[in-house]
Amino acid sequence: MQDTDTTKYIIHSKIKADGIVERPDVVGAIFGQTEGLLGNDLDLRELQKTGRIGRIEVNIKSTGGKSNGTIDIPSSLDKTETAVLAASLETIDRIGPCIANIDITKIEDIRASKRHHIVNRAKHILTEMFDENIPESQEITDEVKQAVRVKEMVFLGKEDIPCGPNVTDSDAIIVVEGRADVLNLLRYGIKNSVAVGGTNVPKAVIDICKNKKVTAFTDGDRGGELIIKELLQVAEIDFIARAPDGKGVEELVQREIIKSLRQKIPVEQAMDMYQIGGRKARTSSHPKRREERRDIRPRIVKPAVKSRGVERQRRRPVKSQSTVSGEFKEQMSELSGTLSGRFLDENKAVIKEVMVRDLANSMKDVDSKVKSVIFDGVVTQRLVDIAAEKNVREIIGAKIGNVTKVPVDMKISSTNEL
Repeated sequence: MQDTDTTKYIIHSKIKADGIVERPDVVGAIFGQTEGLLGNDLDLRELQKTGRIGRIEVNIKSTGGKSNGTIDIPSSLDKTETAVLAASLETIDRIGPCIANIDITKIEDIRASKRHHIVNRAKHILTEMFDENIPESQEITDEVKQAVRVKEMVFLGKEDIPCGPNVTDSDAIIVVEGRADVLNLLRYGIKNSVAVGGTNVPKAVIDICKNKKVTAFTDGDRGGELIIKELLQVAEIDFIARAPDGKGVEELVQREIIKSLRQKIPVEQAMDMYQIGGRKARTSSHPKRREERRDIRPRIVKPAVKSRGVERQRRRPVKSQSTVSGEFKEQMSELSGTLSGRFLDENKAVIKEVMVRDLANSMKDVDSKVKSVIFDGVVTQRLVDIAAEKNVREIIGAKIGNVTKVPVDMKISSTNEL
């Protein structure tokens, strides 16, 4: 059977064959018909040699000239690779001389089963043995707290969408990808999250977003980007937050969750990043939403702010320039599609490169050497205000957003008009 020390998942499947076949025939067909299908990295023979795939268990019986049974394959690959490997089994259409069909029925997470056993056993031990052995370990209390928070998860609407207990009553909610993300946020006391379960956003989630302040919080991978694009088109979202690159929300610790949520970006900038258009303006009658919309105004820096003993000049309305000067064209071409930006000195040399979502916070910490900022995103009033405080002379973005005031000694330009 599988090596329980390394196995993460077990692929369960059913097999049907129009004829009499035995276990060696099935195993041979699996290795033979998947060979070279997924490349060397996911070749079954190589994976079994290195111990990343365990022994293939086949249980098959023949009655009435037909064969039926099950196939179980233990895997220590990650969930994505395991899913790809499972899908490849369904391409097998013949075993020996017989027409056959293989259907994946379930992928079992061995670690989830172990964690469930640990939690139940810990609760039993604490209940039965508390008088004899008083628990002092912080790890035990954390485990019990986690079990309690798992119980706090509720379900929304007829589709039983996993969510935190405060979703319906809270003025602000966090939209995440799946059930595991909701559980991880509950673990750290965040009780106002709701799962969408994939790119097909449920109607209940769309409806609950209408009268609330909504932050979409997704994984830092391609799947998270697709969910953002879907949400921006079908739901009313206010902010976008992403997990660090390559990480899922379900894997984050408290410090990473708080940091990601603090670095959220406004929906207007996100729509431009992901090239989403045609979205209707919010028309909610919710009093807090109206108040928030009144408060979202471009900030105007007072003209009396001084820098190095010299009074800053008055601000002027910004004039959008759809062309970028020649010295920046090459850099804009390099940055296009990367969602990153650069800080440049007076000689146009790169001092630092950052992601667009970190641009505002990073700009607050730059020194006087930074004279130009160039990035693959939307120039906003907030960025202009921060740049003005840091004596930045020029900002170049992919587009210019709702910027109404800019210092007279600052130049703003873009490759496209918004």
